[in-house]
Amino acid sequence: MTRLHLVRHGPTHAKTMVGWSDLPADLSDTAAISRLSDFLPASGLVISSDLSRTIATADAIQGTRQRLDHDPDLREIHFGDWELRNFKEIEAEDPERIRAYWEHPGDVRPPNGESWNEVASRVDRGIDRLISNHTGKDLIIVVHFGVILTQVQRAEKLTASEVFAHRIDNLSVTSIHIDDKAWSLQHINHIP
Repeated sequence: MTRLHLVRHGPTHAKTMVGWSDLPADLSDTAAISRLSDFLPASGLVISSDLSRTIATADAIQGTRQRLDHDPDLREIHFGDWELRNFKEIEAEDPERIRAYWEHPGDVRPPNGESWNEVASRVDRGIDRLISNHTGKDLIIVVHFGVILTQVQRAEKLTASEVFAHRIDNLSVTSIHIDDKAWSLQHINHIP
């Protein structure tokens, strides 16, 4: 059985849409980071996206665990022209598209960005590669809100609209077990 432990990176405190922008994580809550590290399997392999907020969070929880190379397929949603802008600003200039993006996710994309379906496809490719290369292992995957939701959607066979109802807090763990080809969601948004 392969076990995915999807960890959301430390907070950025940004009040805008943060996807591919490389904002740092606030890792000042050392007690929370210590609890998180202690909760995760000691023999797990640690990997993150290639953005600094996930890299720093992975470094903080790694301990003596083996580290794998960063994977750009595990990046957050690419918000394109909406990047680092807040909802109200975007709504003022493109209200129909931004509402459609969040209310009916799928093929709607931000200008010069990715649709939800494109994000899910990219992330699935990265996760499938990890599973194939490390079958039977505990994989501690430090990633982003959207990345975690793509895998919850996959495990639970939810629509994009249904999966967006889930909350994924910073420094939380969502665990999925994969036995043969059956995916089983163990817990979501667990705060150790």
